[in-house]
Amino acid sequence: MKRRTLLGGTIAVAAFGLVSSVEAQQPPIKIGMSMPQTGGLAGGGKPSLLGIEIWRDDVNAKGGILGRKVELVVYDDKSSAAETPAIYSKLIDVDKVDLLFAPYATVPTAPIMPMVKQRGLLLIGNFSFQVNSKVGHDMWFNNAPWGPPDSWAASFLDIGQKAGGKTMALLAADQEFAQNLAKTAREVATKRGMQVVFDQSYPPNTVEFSSIIRSLKAAKPDIVYVASYPPDSAGILRAVNEIGIGDNVKLFGGGMVGLQFGSVMENMGSLLNGVVNYNSWLPEKSMYFDGTKDFFDKYTKRAVEAKVDPLGYYLAPFGYASGQLVEQAIKAVGSLDQKAIAKYLRENTHKTIVGPIAFSADGERKETAVLQAQFRGVADKNMEQFRSSGKQVILFPENLKSGDLVTPFEAARK
Repeated sequence: MKRRTLLGGTIAVAAFGLVSSVEAQQPPIKIGMSMPQTGGLAGGGKPSLLGIEIWRDDVNAKGGILGRKVELVVYDDKSSAAETPAIYSKLIDVDKVDLLFAPYATVPTAPIMPMVKQRGLLLIGNFSFQVNSKVGHDMWFNNAPWGPPDSWAASFLDIGQKAGGKTMALLAADQEFAQNLAKTAREVATKRGMQVVFDQSYPPNTVEFSSIIRSLKAAKPDIVYVASYPPDSAGILRAVNEIGIGDNVKLFGGGMVGLQFGSVMENMGSLLNGVVNYNSWLPEKSMYFDGTKDFFDKYTKRAVEAKVDPLGYYLAPFGYASGQLVEQAIKAVGSLDQKAIAKYLRENTHKTIVGPIAFSADGERKETAVLQAQFRGVADKNMEQFRSSGKQVILFPENLKSGDLVTPFEAARK
């Protein structure tokens, strides 16, 4: 009996070792993507990727997904839309990745949408805007908080109208993302019977905005909606500081990209005061969910080592949330079947460090979680101030609100 027990134990140990060996030999789950590490979009691409890498490390520390470790296959698309189709073809056909994440931003993502749809592949979007509106891919899921296409402009104009605004000026970069925002803002203004008294687009390489701001000021709008990219946002604010915008302006900002990044905010300093602009995450009490604080503790340490945005509020937690979305879906369906994963993502609400996420049929959020926040009491050359609450007061949405609008704009700047 003793001999049998020993033999049985030996066999059991051997069998356990065999199972462990098989598990150890399971290939990793490969997630492929391009991400701008150089070029104009690198300021967003780097923290976004770091957020995804922190998720990968967290999930692998817990044993991976379905017993398999997660591996990221990443290429630098150099912030160029011309690069992404070839990169994603390589990821699919050569690297044989299991799942795809989209690159950061609208311009590099748009060219890959037809190919991904044609091949019937799942794609987790990364802060692009309305790239699926014409393609209609039913396996697209955007990690961004945009929601319905008109909600971004509508929330901004709501704030302006409540402050007594009746007319609007529109200033937008002549690039796809900014033009999509401007188009939506025009449509919302028309529905509300608001008069657009100034409407101008400018070339992407514009560096001097003085003449544009003078013309805008002369139109005497109540609300100024700006859709700009980081270099333009800085140039526009400098011109406003030099020339002024007029006492009649009740609300200024809306769609200015760049004012979410730590380095830009530090450089702009007090020029930010009074601006009401969109954002995705801010260090206000209402924005902390399960795992949020732990994520930022890790991000803050690694951002220094990686030399990326030291705050990381805008994009990094959403990179992590992208991983959480696929992790939950894969575990729920028990496989890497992309159609099954897409079905699960579409039909369920998902817990993430940026709050609950539920998708509409178009792969965008069912409800907008875009913040409209006003810069207040910002001092010059002080990055650390932005880690505290109160420097960007949330005006919208109501469930996350942390204060009321200070208006008119010129008074709010002081």
